[in-house]
Amino acid sequence: MSQPVDMRKDENVVERRGVGDRVRTWWDGLARPVQWAVAVPLLLAIAIIPVYPPPILDTPGTSFSSVMAQFAMVALLAIGLNVVVGQTGLLDLGYVGFYAVGAYTVAILTSPNSPWNQTDGGFLNSKWAWFACVPIAIGITALSGLILGTPTLRLRGDYLAIVTLGFGEIVKLSAENLPELTNGSLGLSNIQYPHVGESDRYPNGVFFSGNISERLNVGVWWFWFGMAMIIIVLLLVGNLERSRVGRSWVAIREDEDVAEIMGVPTFKFKLWAFTIGAAIGGLSGAMYAGQVQFVNPTNFNIINSMLFLCAVVLGGQGNKLGVIVGAFIIVYLPNRFLSVEVGGQALGSYKYLFFGLALVVLMIFRPQGLFPARQKLLAYGRQVYQAVRRPVLATGAEK
Repeated sequence: MSQPVDMRKDENVVERRGVGDRVRTWWDGLARPVQWAVAVPLLLAIAIIPVYPPPILDTPGTSFSSVMAQFAMVALLAIGLNVVVGQTGLLDLGYVGFYAVGAYTVAILTSPNSPWNQTDGGFLNSKWAWFACVPIAIGITALSGLILGTPTLRLRGDYLAIVTLGFGEIVKLSAENLPELTNGSLGLSNIQYPHVGESDRYPNGVFFSGNISERLNVGVWWFWFGMAMIIIVLLLVGNLERSRVGRSWVAIREDEDVAEIMGVPTFKFKLWAFTIGAAIGGLSGAMYAGQVQFVNPTNFNIINSMLFLCAVVLGGQGNKLGVIVGAFIIVYLPNRFLSVEVGGQALGSYKYLFFGLALVVLMIFRPQGLFPARQKLLAYGRQVYQAVRRPVLATGAEK
């Protein structure tokens, strides 16, 4: 005879679930059109925040819209690094190298300080040079990921981490020691940017770095552009997650030896992850070059690479939305406390100390991150979830 179900025990289990789990369960239970009906107004509300920042979120020490534009770039980096570290389980400590390759590709092709400048009589017109260089930067960065990954992805663990760390340093040192190409430590300036919205009011376009006096300043426009790129990348990465590629990534992350025994071509799918992650990093680097319009080697040091990894670990490895929250934390909090001084030093200047301590505490009490990835069936997950959930709810109603 079947044992009676103790509904009180189930209720206690439900009560002990966190707020994040309840929200996620509610979201997964919604139909796809209803999800879009909820998501679109939420995205519009987020887009308006840099224009009318709430007093509780505003950053007194710096422009809030510029902080949000920086957040959009770092969020893209975190999504790309999450493909490598969070979804595939490959420890990449030199991801900043791909960021640098993307930025320097745009700079070398469009800066007047570069001998390879193509906007002064070359094949690029200054009006659309940045847009033309973005796919070139993505392609070259993906190629660099392919070249780096082909001989090194047979390594695992600490050995792979050391190789990627060396790659990041090689890119930085190359930028410093190739003055005839990169202008060395002086950097490349006057890099092209999107010439959009040029008018009498905005003679250089809305994306010009000097557009800082208006409410719809340059930071707001770059944030909106970054949001559009984040949505596109999330859709692409999400579709990959639900495909054979994503299931292979999860299998490699959980146990590479078992995945290989079960017939998964692990090297091929690790190379896929490395190349895709590198391409996303190149896109973010191209955005950085267009927004700042100046690049030099000091912006691509290993410490920043650790900071990007910190965003993934804090947010939750494998959770796309979680790493975006992690990116917001590492960008927003230091800028929020720039106006707070402790011992004559801005509190935001101690960001590396605080984030280092936060990682230590997190590894002790919550190693899965603030928003851990829920393990679930990736292919046809929604259909299976709804088919299983309905009978359980019906049984509970009968009781």
